[in-house]
Amino acid sequence: MTAAAVLVAESESGTRDFLERHLTDDGFAVVGAGGGGEALELAERNRPDLVLVGAPLADAPALELCRRFRSGEPGRTWDRDVPLILLGQPNVHPLDRARALEHGCDDFVAKPFHYEELLARIRAVLRRATPGTRERLEAADVVVDRVTRRVTVAGVDVAMSSKEYELLARLAIDPRRVFTKEELLRDVWGFRSPARTRTLDTHASRLRRKLGARGSRPYVVNVWGVGYRLL
Repeated sequence: MTAAAVLVAESESGTRDFLERHLTDDGFAVVGAGGGGEALELAERNRPDLVLVGAPLADAPALELCRRFRSGEPGRTWDRDVPLILLGQPNVHPLDRARALEHGCDDFVAKPFHYEELLARIRAVLRRATPGTRERLEAADVVVDRVTRRVTVAGVDVAMSSKEYELLARLAIDPRRVFTKEELLRDVWGFRSPARTRTLDTHASRLRRKLGARGSRPYVVNVWGVGYRLL
């Protein structure tokens, strides 16, 4: 199972280091940001599965960062539906909790928090956010049967390696979306941080040839400088 990626946006370095260390020990792929601007850049590049937003942030109010995540910005392509958990200040008023939810946060945990409780909240939010796994993925004339791991193009079986199959299945979930190289290396190969490797490009090229030999369109499109899409 691929590790869920968590972005920790927390200005207090001790708290950030604590969360990075323990969440990594509990099987998450973790990246930390010291401020709101850095958090948005990392969200754009790494596509986290969940974001922890610690209040206060040095360069922006925490609620403002949550609002920016949800509303998006011109030219930005981060997931505006990414789950957000706000780590609020101690003795916060109930109205502030309500405002956090109104700004699009999925949960609110006050500082100082108990790590085990926060971990349970993270897992609960991820369970709610994860859609049910579809057994059959279709993109144009490509069909991926996840139960049998069978791939067909225009009804003809296509044999492929395990990683070629996993790459195709990831792209087929949302075939017109451009998946970044960092996302694909994380989700298919388990890389927890950006790496200089031709592994993805090599597998994408092989997959393109295999699908193209049976179909009539350019599958596995390389979007220069960003990543890949299927159609």
